[in-house]
Amino acid sequence: MQWKLAAGISTAAFLILLFLVVASTAFQHAFGIRRFDSEAVVTQVKRLNQLVTVKYSIQRVVGLREPKVPLGEESILLLVQGEALAGVDLSRLRPDDIVYTGKQSVVIRLPAAKLLNVYLDEKQTKVWDHQITWWTPWVPYDPDLEHKARLEALDEVRNVALQMGILDQAQTNAETSIRDLLAALQLSATFKKHALD
Repeated sequence: MQWKLAAGISTAAFLILLFLVVASTAFQHAFGIRRFDSEAVVTQVKRLNQLVTVKYSIQRVVGLREPKVPLGEESILLLVQGEALAGVDLSRLRPDDIVYTGKQSVVIRLPAAKLLNVYLDEKQTKVWDHQITWWTPWVPYDPDLEHKARLEALDEVRNVALQMGILDQAQTNAETSIRDLLAALQLSATFKKHALD
């Protein structure tokens, strides 16, 4: 729940900041003020850091087996629901990445989208089965096996999200959100590939 609130606040703050920048620029342009201080804009945007634009919820069954010494094995089966959040890391913006062209348009070099967070939803994640081979009852359970299975589950959620195209969707969503906001202000936005990508 906290990440939803944080994502909502960061998105709203970014959109408000972008609105203020564009409104300020339009005001300056209307009254013949030619100065556009992109350094100050980027400093403000960097403080927000990340703009989350998409979340994938992925359900998986993860099994892990561990051999025991001298014989037997221990196994665990987890039912997990993982969450993958992707978006744009605004801290990578540089002063020259936002340029007002003076023709009712802004050129933005937006950083490439990336996975910002991957985690397991603990309320939806549970141990389905945990056992040790019946003919080796003297072998103790490994207290870290569940932790190892959870780490493997996180890797699987990350890989599945990437294979499903979460980064492309996050990039498209970020550009669409910014373009829609600027269109409401009768400005157009053009996006270019970021120099650091």
